[in-house]
Amino acid sequence: MKSIQTLIQSKVLLPTLFWSGLLASPLLWADTLSDIAPLQQGWAQVNYQLAPEQREKAFAALVTQADAVVAAHAGEPEPLIWRGIIKSSYAGAKGGLGALAVAESSKADFEAAMALDAQALQGSAYTSLGVLYSKVPGWPIGFGSSKKAQALLEKALTMNPQGIDPNYFYAEFLYEKRDYKEAMRYLEKARQAPPRIGREDADAGRQQEIAQLTAKVQKKLNK
Repeated sequence: MKSIQTLIQSKVLLPTLFWSGLLASPLLWADTLSDIAPLQQGWAQVNYQLAPEQREKAFAALVTQADAVVAAHAGEPEPLIWRGIIKSSYAGAKGGLGALAVAESSKADFEAAMALDAQALQGSAYTSLGVLYSKVPGWPIGFGSSKKAQALLEKALTMNPQGIDPNYFYAEFLYEKRDYKEAMRYLEKARQAPPRIGREDADAGRQQEIAQLTAKVQKKLNK
């Protein structure tokens, strides 16, 4: 970043910087998307297609793959977000107290990504960190916090109000808080979320989760 600022201060190099910046940034972004695509697809396959007993080992291997992508794109938030997502799922598959260290590492990835660019991937770090805070036990065992979870999930919705993930996870949070009417409202928004290009497997799996949670909420509302 300092080198860019130095170039901007040079009137001689400004035209060159302007045009190279316009050309280079999309290319770098394309490289990043290309490298995180296998992580996205791998996560969807492990999370939705493997049996529960197979997921822990598969997620561990995917974390190693994500480590390489993060190393290749130092200073970029998107790989950090996806490594955090994979670690979070790995922690869930691992379970028990042994999962807390993995969850802490996931949290660190989300926070690092947010420090670089809070808007990256439409604020996905806020959604994922909010889910972590809602799932991890609170003090003195872990860092879990319902209050922080709600704040993060609501922030994620302001950044991506139509997204399938922020709406689904906020609905899940509300269900756990027994606010069934509001949960149903966000589930409906999640159900109607626009499809994500290249994320068809993830969308299909998430829609199944939406249907399952909708059935649970409807049952509570009908009591």
